[in-house]
Amino acid sequence: MNILAERCTISRRRRGAELKLLTFKGGVHPPERKELASSRKIEVLPPPSVVKIFLANHGGAPAKPLVQEGDTVKVGQKIGEASGFISANVHASLAGVVRGIEKILHPVQEKPMEAIVIEKAEGEENWEFITPHGDFNRFSPREIVELIKEAGIVGLGGAMFPTHVKLTPPEGKTIDLLIINGAECEPYLTIDHRLMLEKPKEIARGIKILMHALGVKRAIIGIESNKPDAVESMRAACQGEPIEVAVLKTKYPQGAEKQLIYAISGRVVPAGGLPLDMGVVVQNVGTCLAVYNAVEHGIPLVERGLTVTGKGVKNTANLVVRIGTLTSTILEHVGGLTDDVDRVLFGGPMMGIAIRSLDTPILKGTSGITALTADEVKGPTPRTCIRCSRCVEACPMNLQPYLLDLLAKKRLYDQAVEQGLMDCIECGSCSYICPSGVEHVKSIKLAKKVYRALRGGGKK
Repeated sequence: MNILAERCTISRRRRGAELKLLTFKGGVHPPERKELASSRKIEVLPPPSVVKIFLANHGGAPAKPLVQEGDTVKVGQKIGEASGFISANVHASLAGVVRGIEKILHPVQEKPMEAIVIEKAEGEENWEFITPHGDFNRFSPREIVELIKEAGIVGLGGAMFPTHVKLTPPEGKTIDLLIINGAECEPYLTIDHRLMLEKPKEIARGIKILMHALGVKRAIIGIESNKPDAVESMRAACQGEPIEVAVLKTKYPQGAEKQLIYAISGRVVPAGGLPLDMGVVVQNVGTCLAVYNAVEHGIPLVERGLTVTGKGVKNTANLVVRIGTLTSTILEHVGGLTDDVDRVLFGGPMMGIAIRSLDTPILKGTSGITALTADEVKGPTPRTCIRCSRCVEACPMNLQPYLLDLLAKKRLYDQAVEQGLMDCIECGSCSYICPSGVEHVKSIKLAKKVYRALRGGGKK
């Protein structure tokens, strides 16, 4: 499809949005539970007494430590340096003293990894800002990418992929469309919604910065239809700019990268392919805000917004929290957990990760802390698959989850890969819809880990 034809298609989609919202094939409709926190205005959590900042706070190689025990640091000071192209800098989120580098359990990597422990100093905080910074128009695209890299910015939607890498397409790849993810399809979470209501102009400015860095003239913000106030807020903030707002059908996982690209542009990212192969870069609204703060105000990524929600917390909230703050500190701020809490997740109930300790520090990619009661997590007792194919209908990647689950349990990893194992986005739609309670995602995740370790060899 050429650019003119695509623009006509997108225009027709806009005009027909009220009749048929933009969406993708498959997906599910879990209870949204957005009402628990959507009306809570964003608060800034006071600086904690201690932070533990993982050197692996991003996708790719962990950063190399630049400080040691006893060092005094400022807020924003670089304490970990990117160790490769796919890596990211790490900055102190507290002004204080480095108490050491500890190995603690990483909630995503699921193994002990190095974290820099900083104890807060008494008195007023001292900051170290990125230089130069200011009006983005004074910088070249290359300079903006370097500023973003220096600021340690990663995808704040949860993936934590270094933003500067997305803004540096390989030679021969042309980007002509920037898509901004404001879908926030994960149940319970509302921080992106609140950011679009409370920081729309700053987000719009961040989008323009990213457009300048990529050299693109088109940007589209995708927002689900369950956030009409956010749609109006962002449209008002982007008035007169080459930035459109597309209203998406409320369906999970509408915010998944490939599904979002298809819903908005009609472009299909092939199996094993990347958005840049289709001329697209996708960024989260929170990332846009972080880019604005870094480029125009010199503030590195030392804090992020997140939602504290679920029936397992005494009070819900949308907070801005320093990176490395302990979960227990955040929960204490909202009044603690209820007596009937069953589990605490980083993220939401569909793709969230259950943490083993409340002393686990938040990451750059922690979009929420969800505390669920036993009643909220209750599902069907696992039984044998009945081959109903509901998981096939729900899979947004057009895979056969029941088959992947079977092959994984039989350790037929090469056959599973042939059936699309590595294309699974682990959204959990299959497990959610399954009447037999089969936990497809659990076996698929394990199969991926084993296959990567074996590199496709050994076990057949």
